[in-house]
Amino acid sequence: MTDSSSTSTDLAALDTLTGGAFTVTTSGERAARLRDWLTSEPSLSQLQAVFDEMSHRDKGAAKVLREKLDELRRTKDQEALIVEWAAKGEALRDAPRIHLGDAMGWQRDAAKAGAPLSREPLASLKTSLAERVKAIEDLQHQTQVHREAAVLLAQRIEVLSTKPWQDALAQREALQADLDRWVAQASALSANAQWSSVDAKFAPALQTSTQQVQAVWTAFGEALALTQAAAADAAAALPAVPAWADQIRLARGEVLPQAAAPVSAPKPTAGVDATRKVKPTADKAVVDQKRLELVMQAEALFKPAPVETVASDEAPVQAEAVVRVPAMGGRKMQETLRGLREQWKKVDKEAAPNPALWKRFDAACNRAHEVVDVWLKEARAQTAAHKAQRLALIEEVKAWAVAHANGPDWKGVARQLHQFAQRWRESGHLSEKMFAELQPVWKAAIHAAHEPLEAMQKASLTRRQALIAEAQALGAAPTLRIDAVKALQQRWQEEAHAVVLDRKQEQKLWDAFRQPIDEAFARKSSVREQAQSALTPHDKAVLDAAKALDSATAKGDASAIRAAMQTLEKIARGEAVATPVPEAAPSVEVSQPATPDVTPPAEPEGQTEVPSEAAPEAASSDARDESGPVDAKPKAAPRPVVAVRGDDRPGQKRTEAAPAGRGRDGKPGGKFGDRPSRDGGREGGREGFAPRGPRLGDAAFRAQRHALESAQDALRRLASQAHGEVLTQLMHAWEKRDASQMPTAQAIGNKLAPAQRTHWAQALGEASSGDVVTPLLRLEVAADLPTPAAHMDARRALQLQMLTRRNDPSPQMTWAADTAQVLGGAYDEAAARRLQAALKVLLKR
Repeated sequence: MTDSSSTSTDLAALDTLTGGAFTVTTSGERAARLRDWLTSEPSLSQLQAVFDEMSHRDKGAAKVLREKLDELRRTKDQEALIVEWAAKGEALRDAPRIHLGDAMGWQRDAAKAGAPLSREPLASLKTSLAERVKAIEDLQHQTQVHREAAVLLAQRIEVLSTKPWQDALAQREALQADLDRWVAQASALSANAQWSSVDAKFAPALQTSTQQVQAVWTAFGEALALTQAAAADAAAALPAVPAWADQIRLARGEVLPQAAAPVSAPKPTAGVDATRKVKPTADKAVVDQKRLELVMQAEALFKPAPVETVASDEAPVQAEAVVRVPAMGGRKMQETLRGLREQWKKVDKEAAPNPALWKRFDAACNRAHEVVDVWLKEARAQTAAHKAQRLALIEEVKAWAVAHANGPDWKGVARQLHQFAQRWRESGHLSEKMFAELQPVWKAAIHAAHEPLEAMQKASLTRRQALIAEAQALGAAPTLRIDAVKALQQRWQEEAHAVVLDRKQEQKLWDAFRQPIDEAFARKSSVREQAQSALTPHDKAVLDAAKALDSATAKGDASAIRAAMQTLEKIARGEAVATPVPEAAPSVEVSQPATPDVTPPAEPEGQTEVPSEAAPEAASSDARDESGPVDAKPKAAPRPVVAVRGDDRPGQKRTEAAPAGRGRDGKPGGKFGDRPSRDGGREGGREGFAPRGPRLGDAAFRAQRHALESAQDALRRLASQAHGEVLTQLMHAWEKRDASQMPTAQAIGNKLAPAQRTHWAQALGEASSGDVVTPLLRLEVAADLPTPAAHMDARRALQLQMLTRRNDPSPQMTWAADTAQVLGGAYDEAAARRLQAALKVLLKR
């Protein structure tokens, strides 16, 4: 007695809380009052209590509460995701140095996790990270541009070394200003707040460019000062720039070395063998020619190549360029220098040395070796940085293994381990010796981090083998239990989501798991097909009509297809009787669809394995409705009443039957009052809908659906083909300027009014005149099509003009008049293609 009163009290309290939702008679009123109550924002506990009570009384009305509860749960989950990914995003945004891949991957990973990126603060974080990534990329681009500017500046100085020194003197101040501006910009780049996040290769590259351009400028200034001194004092030394030195020699009245006569060899005296005296000189000349070639190769290691000079024992001449820009990288220059020195040693062993050429060769090699030294320093620093980076990564893996390698997010563990391996592969180049030292340490650390995951994968493999065994047992059972299959598949999905395996291995296990279930469904489908092989007359009529529709579809006649579709629909609704097919139609192969990967298809009505609550519907589905015109059977006589249920209402006699049309407790209708049924019966009880006709079997239904879908696709293809032919005919009429060749108004369609078609015909009948560029552009704007690159400037000008004339009709309103203006102009193949593309869109809208 106490429990009953307590329940009544709780129900009364809930009814008062919800505004009488539990005492109203209909489900619609319950749902309406519950919606009104939800506007007051009840607490989660109140909502759960009302839902628990209402779900036992009216599941339809409780659906409103279930949706609200689901919304609250989703909101709670999203709030947790927002907090998690906001913390990660803020850490990336506020970090002094970030990796571009991590910053761009934050949004992708957050979206995969289901975080609402459109809500704050994730939306602001997404914008902030995108702006920081763009700033870093812009900084890297500016660095590359600045390096190119340094090369151009060095080339300007190089060109001045080949012109008169007075021109170089006149442009020195301008060059100095440009150099100062370049240095200031380089300093600003390195002082940028995002410089620490720039790729590691840009900082040393910018530093090298700065050193090179400053070295070139220093050498240029020294040579120019020496040239000024030599021009003012005849006793002063000549500059090392060949062009400027020759200019000063000419000013002093000296003879240039190139114009001096070559020294002739003395004639041999009589009685002396000329061959024996000349041969050593000839050998020495050949050997000196090889040395001169090596000197030229050594000096060519810098740009520009030195001016060709003539060198001999009597008058050695040394030419040295002021602008010295390396012609190759450090590694290649080191290999080239090694080869040149080996060749010089070989030549020295063959003949006497030449001090003058050796001096030039050694000077050029020393200049080149400076570049090699700089490269070696950078390479050592880079190697040290790569080693430190790999050692730090090993320590990071060890620390991570202690904190996170034991799960429980095993998919996250596998993903993080993969990222560690990727970072190791991308950690920069090392020498073979150093790599051989670090590789065993890395393998030991990463294997230790992999051990918990591998153990969990072995356990998961054992569990999946057990699930496969259960699937085989279910598949071999005489009766296929759908609920057991779904539960087993759910367990497999949970296991697959919890622990990740190798892709190929996981696919093999999944195939082994689903194979017995697929075979069981195939056997069940075969049994169902055999049971349905005896078709009713109505099903046979529908199958014949579907075959006739397939035959009409294969012929490609639109009118025949439409007629066959109408006949099939009438027969399916029971409004007509199928006529015999005059010719053999293609057979319709009816087959069951393949079993899906996770959940088997819903069983059609009439199967024996159905849930208990659907048993009445399944039992009644075997008895097909035979009331159609195909095969009408007389209704069976009503069975006599053997027993009736007594009425236990107060004051009612037990022998009296309850009034017709009244439900439990004397209330009208069924469980919740006089609520009408959902479909109002089989015979057209649904207001506003056509009667559905007799029930179809599975084979007939699938044949009907397949035939209708094929016919609709064929009609769409025929309509598209006819539309293309109409446009081709219109372009041909424009080319011939013959209005009689225009397509008819019916062929063009109802998108074009008769008066507009007449306007097109008049334009074709007149002589070609007028501009077609502007109307073509308006048509492309109306159809939202791209414009060829040659006319993009004209389209931008047209769009600006349209913005200033807002009261003018838009191109979407004047496309017919624009088309008439194009047709009135001269025919052009390119213009015809553009017009045809625009009309293809406009005539279909």
